[in-house]
Amino acid sequence: MAVGAIALAGCAEGDSGGSGSGSEGTTTVRISGGITGPEADALNQSFDQFTKDTGIKVVYTGDKSFEGNIVTKVSGGDAPDIAIVPQPGLLKTLIGTGEVQKASDAVSANVDEYWGEDWKSYGTEDGTFYAAPMLANLKGYVWYSPTKFAEWGVQIPKTFDELLTLTQTIQQKTGAAPWCAGFASDAASGWPGTDWVEDMVLRQSGPEVYDQWVANEVKFTDPQIKQAFDAVGEILLNPAYVNAGFGDVKSINSTAFADVAAKVADGSCPMTHQASFLSANFLTVKTAAGETPTIAPDGDVYAFLLPGVKEGELAVEGGGEFVASFSDDANVQKVVEFMSTPEFADARVKLGGVISANKGADPSLASSEFLTEAMKTLQDPKTTLRFDASDLMPATVGAGSFWKGMVSWIDGTPTDTVLSDIQAGYNN
Repeated sequence: MAVGAIALAGCAEGDSGGSGSGSEGTTTVRISGGITGPEADALNQSFDQFTKDTGIKVVYTGDKSFEGNIVTKVSGGDAPDIAIVPQPGLLKTLIGTGEVQKASDAVSANVDEYWGEDWKSYGTEDGTFYAAPMLANLKGYVWYSPTKFAEWGVQIPKTFDELLTLTQTIQQKTGAAPWCAGFASDAASGWPGTDWVEDMVLRQSGPEVYDQWVANEVKFTDPQIKQAFDAVGEILLNPAYVNAGFGDVKSINSTAFADVAAKVADGSCPMTHQASFLSANFLTVKTAAGETPTIAPDGDVYAFLLPGVKEGELAVEGGGEFVASFSDDANVQKVVEFMSTPEFADARVKLGGVISANKGADPSLASSEFLTEAMKTLQDPKTTLRFDASDLMPATVGAGSFWKGMVSWIDGTPTDTVLSDIQAGYNN
């Protein structure tokens, strides 16, 4: 999950000289968002061919305080040309400033053709469509070592009960915790825990209850939501089951969410729960033998989707970013349109580490067998997909009391108290 970036100011700036197809030479379009590091570099590279074709230069800059600052920047007249917004709830807040441009007919047509009604609804407010989706990720994966599973003689579970049995079996065979988890994240600690709970609400109670929960028609204090917390707690609150490679239960809050990849790769953590994007983190860690881990069904690392309550019944949770523009400049709008096309998705996907739900994009361009499979799942019209619930909730809850509640829960606060405290976020 990319979190945070100080929004850069800037309207479309006309550079002197240049020979693109823009009406007055090369134009620089500035984008801000929370994507940082190598992923930010790859995002900038994704526009190379676009710039050659149009003469429009695109500069993306990310930092780690985007979510906290972007509304203030926009409200204060200091908006970027385009913002990559990771949460529909935050997008709705930005739309409320009156500064977000309505999507063009071309962008709307692209989303209708390549994404679908559900994805379009996340970028729509009061019947008006504003922002197209960009990339996507599939949540609810359990990352594990196929080599270790073969050594222990265990199989991928088909139900959640089988997962609990598998957990117990690994603990008995190894005498160590079978799971690792990390909730720490710059300015956003707790969100990995919300993913756990959301997955269980979707699997135990189904998509209708999930939707009602998102809409605050089913409260956090509802027994169905407590049931999900209790199910997650069977793993995350059990000192015999966590926190492999890091310590005890309370070490979850001090462990950075991405650091679990290294422990899975070197074999000290048998399983961890995280989205498809964790595959990128395995590119920078080593196995116990000092090699870059192979992500494959028979490799060093692979993943299976967290199973449902009943075998064969599975709805999945996803996430993604949305492209909001704050300028009606023609060249800015050309960039926004390009970002809604399969061509943009292909350009970014083939650079590695990410996937797209754009149905016109080519999943074979993904940088691993795992990512190709995940992308096909997202593109499959038969997939029952729901967007990350906390990202759909008002920011005071989804990025506020829910995140804080997960941290408090891991630290030992009783579940009923945590649920009441999270629900109180709706009063802010």
